[in-house]
Amino acid sequence: MIVEEASEDAVDPDAGLKPHEIVEQLDRFIVGQADAKRAVAIAMRNRWRRHRLPEELRDEVVPKNILMIGPTGCGKTEIARRLAKLADAPFIKVEATKFTEVGFHGRDVDQIIRDLVEISINQTRARLRKQMQAEVQKRVEDKILDILTGESSTDSTRESFRTLLKQGMLDERSVELEVPDRRQGNEGGQQGLNEVVIKLDKMMGGQRTQKRRMTISQARPLIEEMEVEKLVSPESVTREAITAVEQDGIVFLDEIDKICSHSENRHGADASAEGVQRDLLPLIEGSVISTKHGNVNTDFILFVASGAFHSVKPSDLLAELQGRLPIRVSLQALSKEDMHRILTEPETNLLRQQIELLRTEKVDLSFTDEAVHEIAAIASEVNRTVENIGARRLNTIIERIVEQISFDASERANQSIVITEEDVRKNVGDILKQADLSMYVL
Repeated sequence: MIVEEASEDAVDPDAGLKPHEIVEQLDRFIVGQADAKRAVAIAMRNRWRRHRLPEELRDEVVPKNILMIGPTGCGKTEIARRLAKLADAPFIKVEATKFTEVGFHGRDVDQIIRDLVEISINQTRARLRKQMQAEVQKRVEDKILDILTGESSTDSTRESFRTLLKQGMLDERSVELEVPDRRQGNEGGQQGLNEVVIKLDKMMGGQRTQKRRMTISQARPLIEEMEVEKLVSPESVTREAITAVEQDGIVFLDEIDKICSHSENRHGADASAEGVQRDLLPLIEGSVISTKHGNVNTDFILFVASGAFHSVKPSDLLAELQGRLPIRVSLQALSKEDMHRILTEPETNLLRQQIELLRTEKVDLSFTDEAVHEIAAIASEVNRTVENIGARRLNTIIERIVEQISFDASERANQSIVITEEDVRKNVGDILKQADLSMYVL
């Protein structure tokens, strides 16, 4: 394979996160699972690449959906959670078990897209609001000055008041402000009618208002909301949000193995579960979903599914659904060494969380290296002998260790507490005993 170095002049200033940079970001919080990290990193980068294709080719390139396979607590959900923060795109995580086949009582799979649109609208509104924060603040300031000095006041008068306003010296001054009148909307029977009246008022160029007296500090957020509404129309927010969902949306389907049964039992008691799989097919392959904000095309939404697949295999999924999840990555069960790394390497590891929580009470908590190794060893042993819940086992053990310290923390200010290997054994010894006894339970 021949690799040629690209010239520096060819570097795109809007390059976004490269695959190795995405993996580096995930490495800050998640231990191991390199294959899964690489798969989501490539998928995210392919979204960026697709946007830069010629239009006639762009419509032909669909996402390569991913199926993550691995035991409980190995990092599948955490990868999804961190991916949501890295991807500046609409993202939703849902559990496959929450949905039922169309015709059964429960949620239908189309609700996934409807919820994703709502998330995108909130995300879009927040982004636009942040972009025009400076303009909004200037408008709010001018509006308050209009109320205080009158619109025909001299420049010197306005500047004098502007200085006082910026210093916060006028925050408690009382002013009268016209705000939208929503009093009738509080009555249940009138709410629907009132919404129609408000929409009609807006179409006619006006809206019912009422005068309220309040302090400037109370008026400021209300004026800010009104100014944002003037600058950002709900229609443009919705339009941009739907485009973001259609072009960059990501859906994480957790526990997909729970709607899967052995092929020989496919027409038994789990018929509804198979129905959910069939309902997911058009959603993942590409279809148009009707929402209250308009139709949404799912052709280019990236789907990442995950499951433990303890009692079933990925091949027990419907063949059509398997074909729509072409990228397969296996996540490994966590060893004792992995447990130790989870306790020490991530920036927001569990030990640091406990230390910082108790620091708020002025308690200086620390763990010896031997104690950390013992926590990892116990977590690994209990997972092996009782039930493997992966890294979640660490939460149980750490909470048991610090429970009494946490309870007494408010009375132990300015104390230094060191957790030793002996402390770990003393506090979680009963967990080990339960593990030993479980071997003899028939």
